Amino acid sequence: MVNTNPLIAQPPQEVPLKDAPLVRVIAQVRFPPILSIEKKEFVGSFQEAIRETYPILHLEQTPGLVLGSPGIVETAPQLTWRFLDTTNSWRISLAPNFLAIETTAYSSRSDFLKRFKNALQALDENFKPKVIERFGLRYIDRLVGQELEDISLLVKPEIAGIVATEFRKYIYQTINESWFIIPDGDEQIIAARWGLMSADVTFDPNAIEPIDEPSWILDIDMSSKSKNREFSVEALISEAQNFAERIYTFFRWAVQDEFLRRFGGKL
Repeated sequence: MVNTNPLIAQPPQEVPLKDAPLVRVIAQVRFPPILSIEKKEFVGSFQEAIRETYPILHLEQTPGLVLGSPGIVETAPQLTWRFLDTTNSWRISLAPNFLAIETTAYSSRSDFLKRFKNALQALDENFKPKVIERFGLRYIDRLVGQELEDISLLVKPEIAGIVATEFRKYIYQTINESWFIIPDGDEQIIAARWGLMSADVTFDPNAIEPIDEPSWILDIDMSSKSKNREFSVEALISEAQNFAERIYTFFRWAVQDEFLRRFGGKL
């Protein structure tokens, strides 16, 4: 009997989607603060290592965020270097305590991991972090228009929920969130969020831009919180590969075959 539990099942073969509704993919690694990252004289060599692909630089001052018992607490602002490509669809962010890569133009798992590896190598060569505090990978899909109307045809009943009822048009917003522990996963978890958002509304402005029409979101975030692991580019890429496969397994559990066909997949 085939195991259908998405937390432990073998990852299914990928079905490429020509018109995938994937709006953003983010990978982030956090490490103890490296204060020299805030100084431009130290960041120049990092920029040179990635500048051919990400030639546009923006410097932002962003609030620091700490997750504690009261919830998310804002701390002193920190400088974040944003490196963008010429299409504004790929971005690398570098701050004293994290590096992230994100895209709104995801084409394949292999391309994303190759770019992530290049960014990690530039980080390692220039700042040599010794310890990882957290690593996470996040995929966000968004349905609008006719696909939103057909939600019950595209996703499993367990996921569609109340949005598949005849009174959906009266729902202003409904967001479900579930956290799953990966068995024998060394403190790995999946946080899955899904639901309907009204026009001009978002539950995460940093990752999901509000748009001028209602939309349905499937947001799958996998992370490892085992503390004080040794920083290793190869180990992180291997972990990112495993995370991507597990997220895809959860995604395939959540959607119907019609979802794959609707967005250009060939079964």
